[in-house]
Amino acid sequence: MKVMVLGGGGREHAVVHAFSKSKITSGLHCCPGNPGIAKLAECHAGDPCDPAEMTGLCKKLGIELAFVGPEAPLVAGTADALRAAGILVMGPGASGARLEGSKAFSKQFMKRHHIPTSDFDLCTNVEECEAALSKRRAPFVVKADGLAAGKGAFLPETYDEALSICRMMLEEQKLGTAGKLIVVEDYVPGMEMTVLAFTDGGCVRILPSSQDHKRALDGDRGNNTGGMGAYSPVPWVGDELTKKITDEILTPTVEGLKEDKIPFIGVIYAGIMIKPDGSLSLLEYNVRLGDPEAQVVLPAFGGDFGEVVASCAKGQLAKAEWPGAARVALGVVMASGGYPGAFEKGFEITGADEELENSFVYHAGTKTNAAGKLVTNGGRVLTVVGIADDLRTARERAYARVKKIHFDKCHYRNDIGDKTLKKK
Repeated sequence: MKVMVLGGGGREHAVVHAFSKSKITSGLHCCPGNPGIAKLAECHAGDPCDPAEMTGLCKKLGIELAFVGPEAPLVAGTADALRAAGILVMGPGASGARLEGSKAFSKQFMKRHHIPTSDFDLCTNVEECEAALSKRRAPFVVKADGLAAGKGAFLPETYDEALSICRMMLEEQKLGTAGKLIVVEDYVPGMEMTVLAFTDGGCVRILPSSQDHKRALDGDRGNNTGGMGAYSPVPWVGDELTKKITDEILTPTVEGLKEDKIPFIGVIYAGIMIKPDGSLSLLEYNVRLGDPEAQVVLPAFGGDFGEVVASCAKGQLAKAEWPGAARVALGVVMASGGYPGAFEKGFEITGADEELENSFVYHAGTKTNAAGKLVTNGGRVLTVVGIADDLRTARERAYARVKKIHFDKCHYRNDIGDKTLKKK
């Protein structure tokens, strides 16, 4: 099949890499792609959030299967337009993408379908925020309703800080329309994990488990980020926990979508907190693969990625071979100094092209400058992944590869996977 991947980040590089190894792939394209993706697929200029433009591009290229990577094109309805043009698509339409596109909609969906989640209030003004915060103790959880490029969730430690964040969104409008409605919810303590699953609207299958590292600094300190590293699979996630997650969260989600008459073919990303008593609480939905989780989950997966995506897009997921995790993968994000705050771009990157066995370098925030040099072009620049049969060796391989890559003001965490290794 001729395949199109929409997007240009580290997640999409991992998706393109997985498709490149599939026996179903006869031609591989990406829009807009990045310098790393360009080594595996033909890249095309364009805006994935423009449904008409993407439909025209895919029809012109004879694309048979499209994989929509980021959330913004899904919310914009790109998957709807591609399906209407007769193209198989992995990714929900705009109605299903509201599970991620609106935090208020997703919390109401969880409540309506009895999916375990924390108590919450929806606030449209500062007075309502004051009342919602007064009902709760620190730490507080404050979220913008709409898409905010990963910058709409806050965990303030004091009431005053929480109220200041609410004012920033509602009065100063620093997150634009994304912050016009605010979700204030109870803080849930415990162990956080990510579950990625494919669904064709009926069948649901879980990809290998993963654990992200959100904080910017070692020891889970510093600001929240889009993710500084991850590993897969998670050794303490066994059959019993997987069944519990399927029974209490994933199956009710798919059944709830059907009940609400929302067609959904694509990825369900469930951010889950396992509370100290062992019970589950769903923190959030995303409707696409996580980043940087995809960069470790896809290399760990033992199946043919292209085959399972095509089966899912055809509504035949139950027939696809699904062997689960075959290897262990650990990824380290190399970020620009200052991320997730202000940072500089344009620093030359060296060492990223060197080929080493059992490791990959996925490009996220990179570009080629006028002189033909690979340079930094974002907050999270690269995800460096080590592959092995065990977590310790995968970690060693990832960090050995990291040390061969250089760019000015580079920042990365030195402790990805350490907590789990120490527990073992």
